[in-house]
Amino acid sequence: MMDVDSYRWRPPKTNYLPHNIDMDPVVEEFEIPLGRASDHENAAYFEKMKLAAQEFNIVRPKGYTVSYHATSEMEKHHFGQTHPMKPWRLTLTKSLVTAYGMPFAMDNYNTRHATYEELNSFHSSDYLDYLATAAPEDQPRDLDNPDKDVKFNLGGSDCPLFHGLYDYCSMSAGTSLDAARKICNKQSDIAIAWGGGLHHAKKSEASGFCYINDIVLAILQLLRLYPRVLYIDIDVHHGDGVEEAFFSTDRVMTVSFHKYQPEVFFPGTGGLNDNGPKSEHNPGAHHAINVPLNDGITDEQYEHLFKSIIGQVNTTFRPSAIALQCGADSLAGDRLGRFNLKVEGHAACVRFCKSLGIPMILFGGGGYTPRNVARAWAYETSIAIGADQNIPAEIPQHAPWRQHFVHETLFPTLEQSMSEPRNNKNTEKRLRDIVAHVHEQLRFVQHAPSVQSSIIPPDLGPVRDEVEERLKEERGGEGGG
Repeated sequence: MMDVDSYRWRPPKTNYLPHNIDMDPVVEEFEIPLGRASDHENAAYFEKMKLAAQEFNIVRPKGYTVSYHATSEMEKHHFGQTHPMKPWRLTLTKSLVTAYGMPFAMDNYNTRHATYEELNSFHSSDYLDYLATAAPEDQPRDLDNPDKDVKFNLGGSDCPLFHGLYDYCSMSAGTSLDAARKICNKQSDIAIAWGGGLHHAKKSEASGFCYINDIVLAILQLLRLYPRVLYIDIDVHHGDGVEEAFFSTDRVMTVSFHKYQPEVFFPGTGGLNDNGPKSEHNPGAHHAINVPLNDGITDEQYEHLFKSIIGQVNTTFRPSAIALQCGADSLAGDRLGRFNLKVEGHAACVRFCKSLGIPMILFGGGGYTPRNVARAWAYETSIAIGADQNIPAEIPQHAPWRQHFVHETLFPTLEQSMSEPRNNKNTEKRLRDIVAHVHEQLRFVQHAPSVQSSIIPPDLGPVRDEVEERLKEERGGEGGG
């Protein structure tokens, strides 16, 4: 059970972003060109993908397998006119990944919806029932009355009840669960699920644009096979939902790098001294590592900090699997973020984690400037398959929706990403103090914690097998991922 008394619950905060129709939209609107291509167009594009793969030497990596888990139906959902979350960022990501020919180096899976039973392995039944049956609303309930109560935090500006919400949530969870299954079945060594990474959702509450915590569901799957899972979060916001879910276990260590300014920046948790339960008798003590950062941190600072901390965490905790949330709102120029990270700095975290040689899932997460989200996730896909030294910086001419990237490069400068870089408020002394504090916390972590001492999550195998068999019958006996 969670040590509730020692977990500092977040106080009510202002929304991520005020959704006022009268104000100038903070999020630019797109004419989303999601019409289906003809068979002829698809065939022509496939040939261009093949030529790109040959030109850029995109081949399957030797010695390990990478899998890519997605469903295009997710991309068509819409949170609302002024809402920062744009699922179309997945379309732009797919545009780059395919244009460079990367699918030829991976096992590609069109994933199914997660079932109610799979979602219920973490989320409460009453919450799921409401999520599945609540009628869509065209306007947030708190638009005119900020104090209006919303059930399960659903229907407000942050977490609106948009059309197709439950399908969207189950599709997102489905990508992450499929990635976890492929890791557990030894069918993949690095599994990519950019449609997942929704780290704020709680057991019975939506939060911060997140309704279903697909990461928790995936980690529960990993724990069926792997003794210890390391969760790393490089989103600009604290990974509070995942930390809370595994607050009292020593089988999951959570490490979150995020902006921390509790009075004004969501979710207001994740201070340096928030390291899990205060009681030393609780197995989860010292298993929550938080790295609170200020505005303007640079690539060089972030990479050094990341390697210094994750390197020591790996040595001490000895994870048998890694779940890496790659929220792209930590990039410079994000509409909600406040850092000065370029695509290269963000991706350095993925490269370092890959170098550890541990089975890993790459999740998506935040990211509210779609063109830069796509750049980061596409480049990080290239790192996963070992093609990052091969692909050119110039976005291929045949990339769909190329004009939406504004600049032709995969690696925009800070000046191209924003009008001017943010003032860096992270002093070198402060960063050294953070590293020293984390290393001190790790001194209290036992090497290789006992699996027997912790609760093993419920076995979803029978549920999964039953669903897979039913879907196979519906497809007329065809196999599928």
